Amino acid sequence: MEKDVPFLATARRVILQEADALQELSARLGSSFADAVQLLLDAKGRVIVSGMGKSGHIARKIAATFASTGTPAHFVHPAEASHGDLGMMTRGDVVLVLSNSGETPELADIVAYSRRFGIPLIGVASREESTLIQQADVGIVLPQLGEACGTGIVPTTSTTMTLALGDALAIALMEHRAFTPENFRDFHPGGKLGAQLSKVSDLMHRNDAIPLVRLDTPMSEVLLTITQKGFGVAAVLDVENALVGIVTDGDLRRHMQGLLDLTAGEVMTAKPMTISPHVLAEEAVNVMNTHKITCLFALDPAQAGQVAGILHIHDCLRAGIV
Repeated sequence: MEKDVPFLATARRVILQEADALQELSARLGSSFADAVQLLLDAKGRVIVSGMGKSGHIARKIAATFASTGTPAHFVHPAEASHGDLGMMTRGDVVLVLSNSGETPELADIVAYSRRFGIPLIGVASREESTLIQQADVGIVLPQLGEACGTGIVPTTSTTMTLALGDALAIALMEHRAFTPENFRDFHPGGKLGAQLSKVSDLMHRNDAIPLVRLDTPMSEVLLTITQKGFGVAAVLDVENALVGIVTDGDLRRHMQGLLDLTAGEVMTAKPMTISPHVLAEEAVNVMNTHKITCLFALDPAQAGQVAGILHIHDCLRAGIV
């Protein structure tokens, strides 16, 4: 509609201006960025991230990103720091302070404290001559570009650049440490993300819950095992406890005539589909969907052919994996 045109034009102008700013930031990054990453890698303690106002909101997000990607970090509010929270900073930590002007008065105590006790300080600001950059062990200077509001009074472009810079620091640290999706899950066990990164071993049933029978087990006992365990299947083992087959509902139907006179080995489907306990549960769901099955037996990689657990499609659905 015509009345939407001015709003869309404003939105596109803001987004393009901030995108241009990110391009400029990328082009200007230099050795100070690498120096900052090295300081963070060398930290024996935590990364203390601080900022005031809008920079404080960005600082909270950066601290959270660090903490969830293998770099212990927390946010310290500069006003609270002046009233006791400076004690949260100790030797071995690294302080990352954000301030567009580099002259935010509330940050003075944090900066002074870091200097007094020899705590490495990384400063991020848009003015190279600012107090923050001059006091910092490593100063990262943001390009001085206009804010997207057009008046220069609303932090927009500057906060976008600072946020992207924080992400760049976090990813550089991740890549150096070879931080894996499995590591990431350790910090995100809940919600959709935790579900997506769940392994088969996190969801599978173990030990007495697994429906196990032998090759020579009479089908009367196999039926009892299937009923008791509740998975609708039974794993068939040889004399060395290796999985050699599986008895399913389909196998029962195919051998209805004289079923109770047969053994598990005579009814089973040989060489069933299996999964490793160490793969992501999403991969198991894909296998089950592809082969139109509802269960997978997980084999212990340390003991060839031996069953470590059983995973049912309902286990994955309950965990939020679809």
